[in-house]
Amino acid sequence: MLDTDFFRRWMAATAAAVDREASRLTELDAAIGDADHGGNMRRGFHAVTAVLDRESPAGPGAVLTTAGRQLISTVGGASGPLYGTLLRRTGKALGEAREVSTADLAEAFGEGVAAVAQLGGAQPGDKTMLDALLPASEKLRSSLTAARDAALAGAEATVPLRARKGRASYLGERSIGHQDPGATSAALLMEALAEAATTSGGGGA
Repeated sequence: MLDTDFFRRWMAATAAAVDREASRLTELDAAIGDADHGGNMRRGFHAVTAVLDRESPAGPGAVLTTAGRQLISTVGGASGPLYGTLLRRTGKALGEAREVSTADLAEAFGEGVAAVAQLGGAQPGDKTMLDALLPASEKLRSSLTAARDAALAGAEATVPLRARKGRASYLGERSIGHQDPGATSAALLMEALAEAATTSGGGGA
């Protein structure tokens, strides 16, 4: 079972991963976007860890809804609303339970991913964060590591795609050959999820 501490570790591990990979995210975004994805994500998840320390939300759902709310208020561009929606909707679906199973998380996360798709209007293959999140969501029912691996593969698979949403879509054919920064940061989120389980000695990984 996954408790409040597990979800706090997930957010902390995500913040650490984003901090570590911020330059790479910015480089990817420089090729097909505004060159601000790394900085925006770093600022957002630093704020998430700060608010979680300050407010100490009780319950997995409360951790994610608090994190999502903070991302929406802190991160500029499209990333804040999209990641904020993902975490808030997932947290809302988890409800007030003090512990949840991996299956519970998989179902709730699926609702979060669906909310992201609705908000952004993207579909699989559009070269967006959904290309990492959707396969991760499907594999999350198997294990956290399977979700991580699916997200990483999904992010890498965006390289040959032509962008059909967001600023990258303005480039047309020139967007081909570049890995999508949003899919890459989504893969970091799923890597952090698996990492949170290893630091607790279990948790469905």
